[in-house]
Amino acid sequence: MDINFEYYKIFYYVAKYRNITKAATALGSNQPNVTRIMKLLEAQLNCRLFVREARGISLTEEGELLYSHVEVAYRHLLNAQEEIGRPDSPGRGTVEIGVTDTALHLFLLSALHDFKREFPAIRIKIHNHTTLEIVKQLVSGKLDFAVITTPFDIPKTFSCEKVLDFKEILAGGVQYQSLCGMPMELEELKDCSWVGLGRGSATYELYRNFFLEHKLDMELDMEVTTSDLMLPLLESNLGIGFVPETLAYPLLEKKTLVQIPVKCAIPRRSIQIVSDRGRGKSLAADTFYKYLEARRKADTGYES
Repeated sequence: MDINFEYYKIFYYVAKYRNITKAATALGSNQPNVTRIMKLLEAQLNCRLFVREARGISLTEEGELLYSHVEVAYRHLLNAQEEIGRPDSPGRGTVEIGVTDTALHLFLLSALHDFKREFPAIRIKIHNHTTLEIVKQLVSGKLDFAVITTPFDIPKTFSCEKVLDFKEILAGGVQYQSLCGMPMELEELKDCSWVGLGRGSATYELYRNFFLEHKLDMELDMEVTTSDLMLPLLESNLGIGFVPETLAYPLLEKKTLVQIPVKCAIPRRSIQIVSDRGRGKSLAADTFYKYLEARRKADTGYES
């Protein structure tokens, strides 16, 4: 099928803005011309891509599918154009990475600070989602690579490099001080109010399986969408929950949070850098990826 690639560029802007007039303005064109080209593209693809609505347009199922591919391709082309257009400045370009909250706070923040000091012209777009959503975006080609927390499942063509292991503890607000004596069985804590990451997150599945292994069918009393929300809720005595020890430590020191010892071993977790071996990286993405690799080796003292 021989379709003018300019049509895909115009389609990208129409789908991005969900408005033909705005797309025409961004393209330096006019509404009739954009409408005409979109009709030609629909005719050549033999399907409907848009549905007109009162406030603009919406994509059909076929339109959403096409946009998911065109968006990735167009972004890669722009990044390549930017890098090629500045041969005298190799430290430029844009990197798009997926990062979980825990990975951001335990590893990436300090790495980002040092990297930007060395490569100030490289732009970094951070997509903060659950591990499962980040893996989905990585597989679809929307991200250059990801820094995420275990557990996760990825295709065999993807590579994983461990950044660090981290330990989680069971914690609660000061009203749970009475639980801080001798280590307790999970069974003894089942009537407490539990706070945790909600359904759809890898953490939810990890701890649901953890409870089932101990013959407990637990349900969270309060679900949060990001781990950033966990500590404030625990501090406010709204329940108990599992949190990374490193993040909880300052609050334990301030005595606004208490650690609740348990007799069973809490699952160990890790932060890993994940990328698609079968897809090349832009110069900017490769620069950042190698920087994180070097930092990992320096911090851990081993090569792989």
